[in-house]
Amino acid sequence: MIGLSMTSYTGRTPEEFERWLEGAEGLGFDFVELVSEWPNFLTRETWKTYADVLGSFELGVTVHAPFSDVNIGSLNERLRRASIEVLRETLDVASRLNALVVTVHPGHCSPASRKYREDYNRVHRDSLRELEKLSGEFGVKVGVENMPSFPILDAQTPERLAELLEGTELGVTLDVGHLNTVGFPFERFTELLGDRIVHVHLHDNSGKSDEHLPLGRGTVPWRKVLPKLRKFSRALEVSSLDDARVSLAFLRDIGEL
Repeated sequence: MIGLSMTSYTGRTPEEFERWLEGAEGLGFDFVELVSEWPNFLTRETWKTYADVLGSFELGVTVHAPFSDVNIGSLNERLRRASIEVLRETLDVASRLNALVVTVHPGHCSPASRKYREDYNRVHRDSLRELEKLSGEFGVKVGVENMPSFPILDAQTPERLAELLEGTELGVTLDVGHLNTVGFPFERFTELLGDRIVHVHLHDNSGKSDEHLPLGRGTVPWRKVLPKLRKFSRALEVSSLDDARVSLAFLRDIGEL
């Protein structure tokens, strides 16, 4: 299955959302990934609006949980709890939307967490265990996403993500573009985390930063990796419908559609 992320959506109204869905369906996508970020948060108050519009389409749904201002690794317990409650609401809404999977970012670092590394690791793992319980409570698969190269971000390497998830049954969302910014250790990722992969994000970049380019416009070795990812739901995380069209053409050219 191939889907399109709301990273390619710039609207705010139900009418704009409907037009975007028409574009996605017209391009032949199987599902859309709803990204719960400003100005389109998925909450208990707003989810029905999205569901009503989606009801006119034959498109499946995946969800990307909020990540701006959310930090499940925060050493400030009030902020950590608020982050967990945001994710609880997201999983609740995702279950109502019959989402195939919810992608969640791991915690990220602060000056305090760098200084008190042991405490940060303990808190971070506690949050992931809570997330595992929420996944079971709402009956929704959770994929914790590998992060791109950026100073405050955690879980950039497969080793670190595997370390954080040890002892849980949580899944992984493999972001191929993110992996390209840390040297593209694809074989190592599949060795350590292959059994946990529940979802995949596709976008391209130069290997230097998280650019979210159309497929084929960067340095990701798509011909090498895509045949190994065919059994997973794969969401294109590009910036526009035009970029999605370019990416689909690339996939057809290399025999992956």
